[in-house]
Amino acid sequence: MLGVDTESNSLHAYKERLCLLQFSTDKEDAVVDPLTVEDLSPLSAIFANPEIEKIFHAAEYDLIVLNRDYGFPIVNIFDTMIAARILGHKRVGLGNLLEEEFGIKLEKKFQRADWGERPLRRELLEYARMDTHHLIELRDHLKQELEDRGRWELAKEDFERLPHLVAETEPQVQDVWRIKGARDLNPRQAAILQELAIYREAKAASADVPLFKVIGDSTLTAIAVARPRRPADFKGILGMTPRQIQRHAKGLLDAVKRGEHAPPLRRPKRPRYDEAFVERLDNLRAWRKNAAAEMDVESDVVLPRDLMEITARANPRKMGELEPIMAQVPWRLRTYGAQIMETLKGKKVDK
Repeated sequence: MLGVDTESNSLHAYKERLCLLQFSTDKEDAVVDPLTVEDLSPLSAIFANPEIEKIFHAAEYDLIVLNRDYGFPIVNIFDTMIAARILGHKRVGLGNLLEEEFGIKLEKKFQRADWGERPLRRELLEYARMDTHHLIELRDHLKQELEDRGRWELAKEDFERLPHLVAETEPQVQDVWRIKGARDLNPRQAAILQELAIYREAKAASADVPLFKVIGDSTLTAIAVARPRRPADFKGILGMTPRQIQRHAKGLLDAVKRGEHAPPLRRPKRPRYDEAFVERLDNLRAWRKNAAAEMDVESDVVLPRDLMEITARANPRKMGELEPIMAQVPWRLRTYGAQIMETLKGKKVDK
């Protein structure tokens, strides 16, 4: 067994990268620096080895980073956060679980640290080490409880789904309609916002900082609404301090001018409303909520959102059509398949 965690610099760089890898066995802890170790390929064999259980807490983000930066295939995962959710824990942060299970309090003051700085301070290395130090012991406690309560099979299928979910995750593309407030703009303002976003993107890339450290979304949207024509027009716009005006006024005014002459930008059309699909989805949500209350867990533990939406859209009419949809979750199919079929037919499910 191997406890694993990662640290990235998403709050401090334009394009985040993996900055630290932490490992723990039952005997020792190790911290690996990907910024100085040129070849991490030997780790691939460990991550891909089905005989070695890799224990993460909230693994999804770690798996995304490891796959994106190194293409590591990762199998045989135990996720302590998923295990805690399946057991009905209300507070599932690593610190919460360690305090509940062992009375251990983790230091939290370095959560927003810049893990890309070098050399790393000793206290940061110690903080990172402790993120995996107790994972094996926590895993043992949670697994025993899962087995005692008959939920181990349920947990296993969620652990096994994790690498597939990560493989299907598309990279987030900066798109004007993702900016807060963009959908409230008229087509001319939206065209201006698009040019402002292009300016911000270039500045962030040049300085190697996240977008929000150049100009925040709300400020960018406010500029698109105000459509300033001279530096003095920035006064009174939330977030445009004198320093921001001095630093960005020319570039922002040029972007506004380009937006004024660009073709109007209209909101993408929403998919056609499918009343029958929405009704099936609402019925599944209601059934799922009741089933979750019986287990004293969150609703998505009973049926993950992606599977619920796929099922509602596919509208299987017999069990043979539901089986391939739920092939990755055999425990749920066996436990809830008949109830799901009854729900899709609009029938009330008796417990």
